[in-house]
Amino acid sequence: MSTASPTPLAHTIPSAARMLGIGRTSLYELMQRGELKTIRIGTRRLVPDSELHRYVASLMKEAA
Repeated sequence: MSTASPTPLAHTIPSAARMLGIGRTSLYELMQRGELKTIRIGTRRLVPDSELHRYVASLMKEAA
């Protein structure tokens, strides 16, 4: 049986910002412009892991 922690399906704002290598303010700006979608669970705002991957893929497509 594996004791490894499962990969999170969604990330907090500070965690998502770290994963993208940007600051929280920049992440909030992406959210405000609708470039990065988030979900709410109770009072917490989270960024789905799939949304981080989608956003990076869209940046790579633009750069190509």
